[in-house]
Amino acid sequence: MSRSASLARGVAPAQPGTLHARTVTGDLSAPPRPGLTVCFGRGEKPDVDLGVGVDDLRVSRRHGELTFRQGHWWLRNTGQQLVRLPRGRMMHTSTEPIPLATGYTPLFVKGSGHREHLVELYVAGHDDRGPVSRRRAETLRPETWALDDDERLLLVVLGQRYLLYEQDPRPLSYGRAAEQLAYLHPDGKWTERRIEYRVEAVRRRLHGTGFKYPLMHDSSEGRPSDNSLLHNLLKGLVESTTLVPPDLDLLEDDDTDDDTDDEPRGNDTTSPS
Repeated sequence: MSRSASLARGVAPAQPGTLHARTVTGDLSAPPRPGLTVCFGRGEKPDVDLGVGVDDLRVSRRHGELTFRQGHWWLRNTGQQLVRLPRGRMMHTSTEPIPLATGYTPLFVKGSGHREHLVELYVAGHDDRGPVSRRRAETLRPETWALDDDERLLLVVLGQRYLLYEQDPRPLSYGRAAEQLAYLHPDGKWTERRIEYRVEAVRRRLHGTGFKYPLMHDSSEGRPSDNSLLHNLLKGLVESTTLVPPDLDLLEDDDTDDDTDDEPRGNDTTSPS
């Protein structure tokens, strides 16, 4: 297997249940034989079968193992540092082993500082056909969500930091948003209460439609702050390209020159003598 290849692209046809594993230092394949265990970590053979984080002293010499039993490969963390799985799931040494699903699973071994070491895993299934070129196939469009003009303007104002791709962005407060909307559209009658109502209406409409992040709280938990739900809404709309950076043009005031942007509108700035 080429060192530059990724298991995410698929594997050659193999017996169903065959485990393929790969790191930057090596790769292996293991048959689905009951009781067979494959180990990975910083150590050397025969202690481990696959090296990972070999130059990082935070990685344990034997950091994890995969054992085939009951028709599945079971992953266990045997190292001192956490192992991170997709969707933010973490495994500690005290975590019960979990079965790997058929197909591709990347896992990350925590190392020194911000380092994480990738271990790619792939369990062959019955329908694996090997890597398939799709260079000429039509690109799948991202799933976007319908917004009317007022909703788009409101959400762009609230989520402008997200559209600037700032690190750890947060929504604009309803108060600040109301001020900016009143400046952009004086006849829009935008108030904090109206903003809250429109945001909740969008959340309710998109809830249960397959939106990536939670948009509604469990009613049994009471009425918490909506800020985390607004964050989820804006993050999901930007990641899905429902809202895109060119939408920031909605924040431009075409009637005001750049030289007067900082001056109050409609006020005489000349002081009486």
